[in-house]
Amino acid sequence: MRIVSFNANGIRAAARKGFFDWLEREKPDIVCIQELKAQAWQLEGEPFHPPGYHVYFHEAEKKGYSGVAIYSRREPDRVYRGLGKGFEDIDREGRYIEARFGRLSVVSLYMQSGSAKDERQQIKEDFMDRFMPLLKRMRRRKREYVICGDWNIAHTRKDIKNWRSNQKNSGFLPHEREWMDELFGPAGWTDAFRVVNQEDEQYTWWSQRGRAREKNVGWRIDYQVVTPGLRDRVRDAEIYTEENFSDHAPLILKYRKPEALIRND
Repeated sequence: MRIVSFNANGIRAAARKGFFDWLEREKPDIVCIQELKAQAWQLEGEPFHPPGYHVYFHEAEKKGYSGVAIYSRREPDRVYRGLGKGFEDIDREGRYIEARFGRLSVVSLYMQSGSAKDERQQIKEDFMDRFMPLLKRMRRRKREYVICGDWNIAHTRKDIKNWRSNQKNSGFLPHEREWMDELFGPAGWTDAFRVVNQEDEQYTWWSQRGRAREKNVGWRIDYQVVTPGLRDRVRDAEIYTEENFSDHAPLILKYRKPEALIRND
């Protein structure tokens, strides 16, 4: 099973840059998209509903902002748009969608960026405070999860090129990194990419200034975060950089033998 996580920074812009042509060639099993920047009614027909895929959107109330989606070759048993009670503010911004296949849940998540101003950083941290207890409860359920998305935090120095100069910037603040330490430590979740790839300079996002992508001055802020039962199923990980669909690159993970999880019996 191949699962892709991709922040499109505007799905219509990514389409113009060839994202759906790539999707047709690669045919991944599931694609989790973040930052649609569009309403569902603006995404009717092709290329946004490619043949062979079931398509589910959770758009933001604010037009041209945020939004997440899941594309799946297999029809899910159920789809949940939003996190529900206690997260109404998050759901208004269209930041979470979950598709369930048997005992497997695949999530597309778009965590806030706090880089625009202090107010947005506070909103991000408030969500982090509420989300961690929920992640711990999810971890205890009798389900396996793949939470794909733009988490807007580079976890370690290895995940960011200019770590020294970014220690006071949103996305690499000490307490944000400590939150990720808890996620991948006591909370019991796994960074699927690092299960099979420990190489340096593996980035998924680059600033659009200063030829950052050309120089590979980037950040790894897009993850597939999985429950322990999926750790040993991770077979391969790739960041696709041959084409430029967005300021983010698609993150592709391959998982072994998903059949036992997704069948309904």
